Amino acid sequence: MEMWKESQLRQISDAKEIKSAYEKSLNLVQSLGFKFCAFTITSPSEIHHRDTVNFNNYPLDWNTEYEQAHFRDIDPILAHCNQSEWPILWEDEVFSKAPQLRVAQKTQGLQYGWSQSIHDGSGLRSMVSLARSNSPIYACELYENLGYAMFINHQLHGHVAKKLRHRLPSACTPHLSTREIEILKLSADGKTAYECSRILSISERTINFHVHSAIQKFGVNNKIAAVIKAVRTGAI
Repeated sequence: MEMWKESQLRQISDAKEIKSAYEKSLNLVQSLGFKFCAFTITSPSEIHHRDTVNFNNYPLDWNTEYEQAHFRDIDPILAHCNQSEWPILWEDEVFSKAPQLRVAQKTQGLQYGWSQSIHDGSGLRSMVSLARSNSPIYACELYENLGYAMFINHQLHGHVAKKLRHRLPSACTPHLSTREIEILKLSADGKTAYECSRILSISERTINFHVHSAIQKFGVNNKIAAVIKAVRTGAI
C-alpha cells in the first residue's frame, strides 16, 4: 500500500468526531478518483427518523431535489442497501423502474457511482456512496477500492452507532428464554433438532417449539437466520 494511503487511513481511524472522520474520508475518496462521497446511517424504527445522520458533498440542488421529489421512496440503490451488504454499481438498468431519478441524478453530475452498506446487530444500517461525473466505474475498479470504502463505512458507522444504539427500541433486541438460548447455541454448533433433544433431554417437538419462538421474536424466516441474529445481537 502506498504510504499516503496508509497515512490517510490512519487519520480517519484517529479522528475523534464523525465530522472530522468524514472530512478525512472525503480526502481519501477524492484521491482515489471520486468527486463525491456520501454517508448515511439510520435506525430501524420510524420513530427514530430524527436520529438519521447524513454527510455528503453532493450539489445542494441535488439534495434539495432528492427530498422534494421524494426520491428516497423509489431509490433502487437505497432499497438494495437496506436489504444487502453487497456493493452495487449505479448502472442504468438498476434504475429501470425509476428513470426520472436517474435522469435527475445525471443532470446533477452524479452519473457514475456505487454504494455499499453495513447492517449491524442492533439493527442500524449505514451506507457509503462514491460518485463522479465522468469516467464509468467498472467492476475491477470497484473491487480495487472496495476495501477503502468498507473501512470508511465502518469508521463512520462506529462514530454514530455508539450514540444511537442506546436509543433503539427494546424490540430490536428481543428477550430470549434460557432454553431458547441453549438451543440456538447448539444450533450454531451445527446440531440438529434431534441432537439437541438428546443433549437437553427433551423432545424434538419441544426443540422445534423453542426454535419457532426464537424465529418469531427475531422476525426472521428460519433457524439459520435466527442463529445469525442471535450472534449479531450478542444473545449467544
